[in-house]
Amino acid sequence: MTLCDMAVEVLTTADGRAKTALSRAHAARWFAARAAGTLPPIGQATPPMQPARPDQPELLDPRQMPKRKPGSPQGRIALLHAVAHIELNAVDLHWDIIARFAHIPMPPGFYDDWVKAADEESKHFNLMSDCLEAEGSFYGALPAHAGMWRAAEDTAEDLHARLAVVPMVLEARGLDVTPGMIALFQKVGATQAVEALETIYGEEVAHVAYGSKWFHFLCGRDNADPKPVFHDLVRKHFHGFLKPPFNEEKRAEAGLPPDFYWPLTEGAAD
Repeated sequence: MTLCDMAVEVLTTADGRAKTALSRAHAARWFAARAAGTLPPIGQATPPMQPARPDQPELLDPRQMPKRKPGSPQGRIALLHAVAHIELNAVDLHWDIIARFAHIPMPPGFYDDWVKAADEESKHFNLMSDCLEAEGSFYGALPAHAGMWRAAEDTAEDLHARLAVVPMVLEARGLDVTPGMIALFQKVGATQAVEALETIYGEEVAHVAYGSKWFHFLCGRDNADPKPVFHDLVRKHFHGFLKPPFNEEKRAEAGLPPDFYWPLTEGAAD
């Protein structure tokens, strides 16, 4: 199988546990070949515009999502469910970037990074699913956000835009909000959830960094200044403003300086 074949196989698998098992198996196959000193064929593919999804959860417009107090047991389950949904979408996003943009010549390290990210997101989904099941729930038991894949559709024709919006905006947002989630579960002694979220938090920095690294690589290849290109693409493809407070320390660790994201907040001027 080419790497694109592997990507499409993941994207067309509906069940979350089956999708992530396949994702992890393909990642292991890729890295075994790389360790042996070979570069498996990248190939070409036409990925689906929308990945396969299980019958549940029901996908709702963001405005229809029920509001739950995060401090209640039901609210904490809803939060775990929302994170599981984000992680499952991230698995597909990382395989999609491989298959959808395989026609653009990129160094082998580009594929190494996104296969690794997809593998880690698969682990994250399973950690969240395990937490849900420990609480007597499961992924699919609650409705989920229907807009999660919108960024992929909006950037399907532009690798620069995909890198700007998905890792450098959406995943960077995870760096901002995860510490608060960890604190919430620490407060009630939910050790399993705390450990899972700490794993996610630690590994997501690298995913944002992959986005920043390859965005800068493409801009360098185009002899373009990355900062105004980033601002233009986010304004075009991201719906709304970026919302502080920002985790400036972790964003900097991931290669995102403040002058990239503060100008995109409401009321900011370049």
